[in-house]
Amino acid sequence: MTAARPRVWVSQPLFDDIVDQLAAHCDVDAVATVTEHTPAAVAAALREADGALITLNERIGATELAAAPQLRAIANVGVGYNNLDIAALDAREVIATNTPDVLTETTADLGFALLMAAARRITESERWLRDGQWQQWSFSTMLGADIHGSTLGILGMGRIGQGIARRGHHGFGMNVLYHNRSRLPEAVERQVGARYAGFDELLAQVDHLVLVLPYSAANHHIIDAAALAKMKPTATLVNIARGGLVDELALADALANGRLAAAGLDVYEGEPAVRPELLALRNVVLTPHIGSASLATRRAMVLLAVDNLAAALGVGPHAGHPPTPVTARKTSIAITGTAGAGKTATGTITDITGAGKTATGVITDIAGAGKSATGKR
Repeated sequence: MTAARPRVWVSQPLFDDIVDQLAAHCDVDAVATVTEHTPAAVAAALREADGALITLNERIGATELAAAPQLRAIANVGVGYNNLDIAALDAREVIATNTPDVLTETTADLGFALLMAAARRITESERWLRDGQWQQWSFSTMLGADIHGSTLGILGMGRIGQGIARRGHHGFGMNVLYHNRSRLPEAVERQVGARYAGFDELLAQVDHLVLVLPYSAANHHIIDAAALAKMKPTATLVNIARGGLVDELALADALANGRLAAAGLDVYEGEPAVRPELLALRNVVLTPHIGSASLATRRAMVLLAVDNLAAALGVGPHAGHPPTPVTARKTSIAITGTAGAGKTATGTITDITGAGKTATGVITDIAGAGKSATGKR
């Protein structure tokens, strides 16, 4: 008797041809239209699920997990995962995964696009033109800030931050400073053309500051009124990370009163709602969280998430080896072992011993209930 197929919930419409790959191994319940799920709806959808493929719109914590006794894996489509309560998932030994790497360059492109659009007043100029205000060419119309040869600051120097640094240093001859939890190896600094700086030095020196650090309670509103006051009034701020990193009211006040020249934002603390104080300003470029929004990259993200989910559930070609886990708990792997005299049992065991190790667990099936089976990762 074969093991039951895992049941999977897909929270939003993604790419059908990619999501359909799960159907080879799982019973898939996919939401057909873009939906704003309430916490109660998420809990109900997870109640009988073994796994879920979700986006940053769906929040999963202790309450949702309490209603999902079978849940074993969550595949988040996105590099950030502050929509997940990792501690609660760890406590329940639910595997969580994300989709890094595949979106690095596309997101870095968007970050640089926002920097250029804000510093050179691109969207402000377009609105001015469309409003019919361009009556005659003027030497002083829409004067902005240079990109080339200026000082670029990067707060958070992971993969995307390094992509921003490469673009600035190699593409625009910028002097690149960065601040990070830990300093990069010197070889990496040379490769991306960046120099480490303290937080206050970074704020004071840069002409353009890009935020690329992950959100946590510890860095909530890391860019607040005090931080903004340390920046040059001619500076540009870009946030492609998470909205909660910036005190948006303080930012709007600085932009409105000439204490900061411009900003480019792709993320917001209360998204999809955007503060009216920001919407009213002409010197801020606003995009609707589209950092990874190229067709090729979004397809790659969904493909990686599907691979992660199947592997975490112990099925598919990478069973037992989800490529990009963010929790450090048990990994389910499918095994076939001898479960009784002359019998063969197929089931899923849990391995916490590491890649290449032998994992032993107990499986139950018609061929040998309660017998031991051994599998190889």
